[in-house]
Amino acid sequence: MLFGTRAPFREFSRLVTQSLSGRLLLLTLLYVLLTEVLLFVPSIGRFHRQLLDEHIQSAELAILPFTEPGGDTLSANLREQLLKRAGAAAVLLRRADQKQFFLVEEQPRHIDATIDLSEAMTLANMYNALDCLFDGGWRVLHVIAPTKIKGAQSIEIFLGEAPIYVALMHYAERELLISLFLSVTTAALVFMSLYVVLVRPMSNITRAMIAFRQNPEDPTRIVHASSRRDEIGIAERELHSMQSELYSFLQQKTRLAALGSAIARIQHDLRNILANAQLASDRLTAIEDPVVKRLTPRLVASLDRAVSLATATLRYGRADERAPERKKIALKPLIEEAGESVVAGAADTVHFRNGIDPELLIDADPEQLYRMILNLLRNAAEALGGAGGDIRVSAVHANGAVTLDVYDTGPGVPDAVRERLFQPFAGSARAGGSGLGLAIARDLARLHGGDITLVATGSQGTHFRISIPDSTL
Repeated sequence: MLFGTRAPFREFSRLVTQSLSGRLLLLTLLYVLLTEVLLFVPSIGRFHRQLLDEHIQSAELAILPFTEPGGDTLSANLREQLLKRAGAAAVLLRRADQKQFFLVEEQPRHIDATIDLSEAMTLANMYNALDCLFDGGWRVLHVIAPTKIKGAQSIEIFLGEAPIYVALMHYAERELLISLFLSVTTAALVFMSLYVVLVRPMSNITRAMIAFRQNPEDPTRIVHASSRRDEIGIAERELHSMQSELYSFLQQKTRLAALGSAIARIQHDLRNILANAQLASDRLTAIEDPVVKRLTPRLVASLDRAVSLATATLRYGRADERAPERKKIALKPLIEEAGESVVAGAADTVHFRNGIDPELLIDADPEQLYRMILNLLRNAAEALGGAGGDIRVSAVHANGAVTLDVYDTGPGVPDAVRERLFQPFAGSARAGGSGLGLAIARDLARLHGGDITLVATGSQGTHFRISIPDSTL
């Protein structure tokens, strides 16, 4: 039976000493006890003063008949009985011109402590009470107090401290028991309240975090947020949001891995197909037709980029994009080529305007820069759709970087897409889109030490910005 009770006791001890609620329980108990002590000391001071006042009042009543005219005719036995009821061994009544001494049996031979109630304040009362509790009970007290007896200035009594000590001890014991009961009750209520309101929900959150860490790809382990409006509810909702985003991110990584695996399987065949197309395009260069001669170089360049794009897509799936091979190039022709490629595949109502200075040079990898621009322009053309509109590009070189702005007059990026605009497989606003274009473009820009940002979007159109700093090499 003894061993059966140890486990719950150990669990309770661990909960009290190691948990936040247990520590708060101990602190609450300590603080309530300190508060009770602060209340207890003035309380026993007042009670001790009350006991002394009662003895003074009893002594005044006992000697009052003997201070009136004819009081000297009263018997000594009556005076002795009255003074015994007052608990005094002797009483001294001081007047302006005389002293009256009333003795019960014999005058006290020594006085152990003198208490002057005419000057006693709160601190003095507390000191007298504590002195009585810890060093009293056997002493003879000399108590001085103002008196209400007509013609008298003060009254002094000599009495044994034992009755006062006993009464004060009983009072202190009652107060301590009440204080202890209130402290334990208050601490227990605080502990239970905090356990229900704070500790148990926090334990649930902790267990949910541990379970999710063990298998973050299991959506059933995502914590369910409550409707609480306090800090616990906020923590639950934030944890739910974080776990959901992490789960989505892991799903995207899984899909990227699958994409890399799939492209790896088809890359060899795709390169063979594109190689045959390149051979056919080489033969076109022998044809003397002016139109063919004008279009053949562009066809060859497109095939070269198709081969590079297949390889780059594989590298993206494997997070293995090559470092940029930077050089100074004119920006306007590259933008013009990308714009013509996009407009050629878009509706006739889509208009492209290249507002870049022909003299502007940019320090970048031409192939990677072309892919960045092509992805942005293609997104802009898809945003315009069949309704058509304008795509405009401008650029400036300032502060050691080229800032290139792409504007379109489309309907804007939906709110649901903005937060994940640059995440692969999550940032596409077009039905059937993969969401890889902007993700690849941002990765390429960051390889150059720059970035791509969404500056503004709305019903009036969308504004993207590419920043490419000059090379420091």
